[in-house]
Amino acid sequence: MPPRLRCQGALALPSDRQLAWQRDRMAMFVHFGINTFTGREWGDGTESPTLFRPSALDARQWAVTARVSGFRAMILTAKHHDGFCLWPSRLTPHSVAASPWKGGQGDVVREFVEACRSEGLGAGLYLSPWDRHEPSYGDSPRYNDFYCAQLTELLTNYGPLQEVWFDGANGEGPNGKRQVYDWPRIWGTVRRLQPHALIFSDAGPDLRWIGNERGTAGEPNWAAVDPAVVPQPGVSGAAVTTMLQHGDPQGSAWRPGEADVSLRPGWFYHAAEDAQLKTVDELVSIYFNSVGRNAKLLLNVPPNRAGLIAHADADRLARFQARLGSLLESGTQGGFWQWRAAGGSEMVGEVALPEMQRMLVFNLREQVERGQRISRFQIEAQDENGNWGSIADGSTVGVLRLVRLAAPMEARRLRVTLESDFAPPLPVAVTVHFN
Repeated sequence: MPPRLRCQGALALPSDRQLAWQRDRMAMFVHFGINTFTGREWGDGTESPTLFRPSALDARQWAVTARVSGFRAMILTAKHHDGFCLWPSRLTPHSVAASPWKGGQGDVVREFVEACRSEGLGAGLYLSPWDRHEPSYGDSPRYNDFYCAQLTELLTNYGPLQEVWFDGANGEGPNGKRQVYDWPRIWGTVRRLQPHALIFSDAGPDLRWIGNERGTAGEPNWAAVDPAVVPQPGVSGAAVTTMLQHGDPQGSAWRPGEADVSLRPGWFYHAAEDAQLKTVDELVSIYFNSVGRNAKLLLNVPPNRAGLIAHADADRLARFQARLGSLLESGTQGGFWQWRAAGGSEMVGEVALPEMQRMLVFNLREQVERGQRISRFQIEAQDENGNWGSIADGSTVGVLRLVRLAAPMEARRLRVTLESDFAPPLPVAVTVHFN
């Protein structure tokens, strides 16, 4: 007998902007700043701005590379933990205005957002809350004033943004400065100045971190969360980690996960890592374990000291995109699936193929506009002798679920069974990619 449904109130639903954001599938993270020129990952704020001297900075090259590699958006580190600003902030001397680049008249943020718009990409900015240069850091009220003033500069001088990216960085240690971030005020500043931007942080309020820097979403991965478990960035503990990785099928807030990972071992460019880029196979696996598990992939591709995405990095992205194309555009099943309810907790769909076909990847998409409902699914195939057998199964579906078989398999008919523990499942869109 099918399990009894455990409906408890209305399902969380995505906003149009959240849904569009997730359907973009991939965004490119751009870590660039004073660390690019010092060889460090975390600067300490004592670096001289005169070190910042890219010889050929071309944000349009970044954007073109992103677009042709399948990315739909980019996010720039406008300020990292060292406090060096990639725009001429009036609030600190620690910025590009004090560098020799363009005679102190340059503005990386402006060039970045203009390049994104020229290439049809969404633009996002990251402003590190941890600032190792700013003297007021640790004096919580003063620094929160400073931080919100810097945030205001970014949100009012560069046009509309798609995403404003935060983390809970505060790495001073047990004897370091104790800064308490005023997250309600910070988020309120974004809402007031960029009402159409989505806010990412460890736990929301619009988008959540997936809980690791490996680009891997959980299994299962629900887009909804319980906000009582993940109230603000910087909160830790087993319950929070579980919530970030897996979400909560009956959580009241829709906060889809963003899975970040770097193409290189570090987040900033280091020439010593030129031979250590992730392989195409690794990138494809990351894609299937993030985008293919109902998350969005944020892949970091750091420009080099010249201010360009290195040829090796761009080439690796091009080959990654070509491999995805060979897997996901190699032919699709255009037939009509016939769906029927099988009790209140199951839905079954079948399709007959015109002939025996070699299948490799299944693409499932749930009607999340009506809530994410599916707790489990199973895919079965019928061979030429009429025998049915299970070939794949999994937990959640969501906006997108990709299932790659270990090897191509032939079938004449296919059957997908959907199950839910708490709300009646709805038919999913199924695309079959043949080999």
